[in-house]
Amino acid sequence: MRQFPLQMHHMEPGRLVEWRLRAAAGAQGPDRGDEEGKKASFNQDKHFTVAEESRADDDPMASYVAVTFEIDEALDEPALAGALLRFVRRHEVLRCAFRRLAGELSCEPLAPEVLSLEAHHVAEFDDVERQREFLAERFTRSIDTLAWPLFTMGAVLRPDSATVYLAFDHIVCDGMSMPVVVHDVLTCYEALRRGEEPVLPPAPSYLDFADAQRRRYLSIGADDERLGYWRSFTERGGEFFPRFPLELGVEPDRMYPIVNEASTLLDAAETEVFEKVCGQAGGKPFMGLLGSVGVCLREAGGPGVYRGFMPVSERGREDWNNSVGWFVNTLPIEFDASPGKDFAQVMGEVRAGFGEMMRHLDVPFVRAWQLLAPEEFAGRSWPYPVNFFSYIDMRRCPGAERHDEWRPATHVWSARSNGTCSWFQRDADGLHMNSLYVDTPAARRTMGDFQEALRLTVQSVARTGGFRRPVALTAPRRPEPAVARVRRS
Repeated sequence: MRQFPLQMHHMEPGRLVEWRLRAAAGAQGPDRGDEEGKKASFNQDKHFTVAEESRADDDPMASYVAVTFEIDEALDEPALAGALLRFVRRHEVLRCAFRRLAGELSCEPLAPEVLSLEAHHVAEFDDVERQREFLAERFTRSIDTLAWPLFTMGAVLRPDSATVYLAFDHIVCDGMSMPVVVHDVLTCYEALRRGEEPVLPPAPSYLDFADAQRRRYLSIGADDERLGYWRSFTERGGEFFPRFPLELGVEPDRMYPIVNEASTLLDAAETEVFEKVCGQAGGKPFMGLLGSVGVCLREAGGPGVYRGFMPVSERGREDWNNSVGWFVNTLPIEFDASPGKDFAQVMGEVRAGFGEMMRHLDVPFVRAWQLLAPEEFAGRSWPYPVNFFSYIDMRRCPGAERHDEWRPATHVWSARSNGTCSWFQRDADGLHMNSLYVDTPAARRTMGDFQEALRLTVQSVARTGGFRRPVALTAPRRPEPAVARVRRS
């Protein structure tokens, strides 16, 4: 399972059916007695606030997180409808409407039993490209942060197969939720096809996680000792947000259309060797990859000390692995990647930096941002291009043992940006990269050269056990059929 633009997905055309949620007239949330509505997480509150402000200024900030997967048989439409309804009823965050109450963002879920689904025929295609563009536009227009439901569900039906799709607003999910979606829906679908009642592992509600987080950290101040790691990081760098160190050609206070680009860095065999080399150096594959990123940025003119943001899943702190929600904290990390260090030395620096970072996982990023950079917190986006690295090993996700059969994929899209974000995924086929960045001539040159340098660097680690010297960003790039660039305005 990997992440790439929807426009890269070769989805055979067919008949498009969507299942739309309906709530019974006068439906209320579950009876909580005198309990107030649960509080949204800090991530959700910031995301919702940006949507409110953008709508007020007629300047919407559109985005989605989507997943697709395959069913290699004639689709049993009632069984899929039953699976989708069970999926929505199972995850409380998907049944939520969000409301402002005295400044606080409250989550008010509908009771599972008041929900039903209606099937709608929406289109039919015999052309791959026209269908792909239709779906991309539909995902964009059908999801609204300020309106329930916060996702869309459908399938492309063909005589002997189907592609199922679900697209979500980020406020209800994260990237690690996408394998959960696939596992839940297909497990239920297959059970219903057999005439059995589906059996799934417990999935605690994200609302409980979010509410507990908000109540715990809303009262802390900027001088709280738990913010010490953030304060020291900011003091060393001179600013709260670590800048992306290469030229992207952006102007201050301006947002740009994005390039959505994906490629494969290592195939399956090379990735296995890369992992062994990282292990011999005392680290894990993501550490070797992050160290390689740091060296490539430095060779391209960046600083010797890598400074960046790294999203970290909070699912493992309790039993949230089967839940849908936004279980992501973002933390700063820094390490020395200065000239003269070999792969093992850089790996040691990354390992030490990551260990220090993880000792401070508890404080929510958005709360730290609000307290330590209040002027920038008032903005609708990060203030300038920020250095960002994300890594997920998809082989460890729920249902991964059947990904070859289900062929799931994640698709992330955003209308505009002022910088760049890169996500890395490992799956059974190798190591992959998906980047969203501003569509400027400088950014296209910079990111193209950086991606090629990174590919050559991790290949060198896998083949020789160390960095190639030097990492030449001006070397001619060979054709890479696995790369696709998608630009949308």
